[in-house]
Amino acid sequence: MSDKNQPVPPIAFVFLFLNCPEFILSVTLFVMISELKRLLAKRNVAHVTNTDRIAAAILAPIFIKNGEYYLVFTRRTQHVSTHKGQISFPGGVRDKTDPSLQYTALRETCEEIGVEINDIEVLGELDDFPTHVSYFVISPFIGLIPWPYSFKISEQETAEILQVPISGLLDEKTLGHGNEIVEDDLVPSFFFNHEDSIIWGATARILKQFLEIWQLAAENIKQHRNP
Repeated sequence: MSDKNQPVPPIAFVFLFLNCPEFILSVTLFVMISELKRLLAKRNVAHVTNTDRIAAAILAPIFIKNGEYYLVFTRRTQHVSTHKGQISFPGGVRDKTDPSLQYTALRETCEEIGVEINDIEVLGELDDFPTHVSYFVISPFIGLIPWPYSFKISEQETAEILQVPISGLLDEKTLGHGNEIVEDDLVPSFFFNHEDSIIWGATARILKQFLEIWQLAAENIKQHRNP
């Protein structure tokens, strides 16, 4: 029997996959999401218990396209009651029928950009963030969604969907510093530039905390590979 008719040993397939760029990339992406989820799970989430504030929740959706991680933002319409025209994560006020703030974030995401609740893998939660101008307290959740995805925007609430690479948000040139007025006082603030748009306010504060945890996850993986 000739060699080319011999069956290929199973171990050969293992080495074939280990030398496949697509396989290596898939493993790398999986490890990053797993480490992010681990870090979020071990955090002591800081909750705001001020009952005078309006409870709201957002989802920061992550997806993977062409080997790169993206976050989904929305530009709010001029028809909404607050934060008109601003860039934000999908989310909104907790309904009386919502069993949890996590459910609020998922429901609002479905309503605003058409991502079905069952298509979202919740990775964890960030700290609560009070808004300065309006009287909300926002509970942010991080979720992984599949890609490609057929978004369906709410014309009442969502003017545009923005798909922003996380690598771009990590660029120091993206982060800007300024001031904003809080209860008649001028306080330092920061914002993120993305193309011709500015991400500021509570969304920028949520984003900054997320990016800090994201960077820590990346550093942990790097250290594990190069002890």
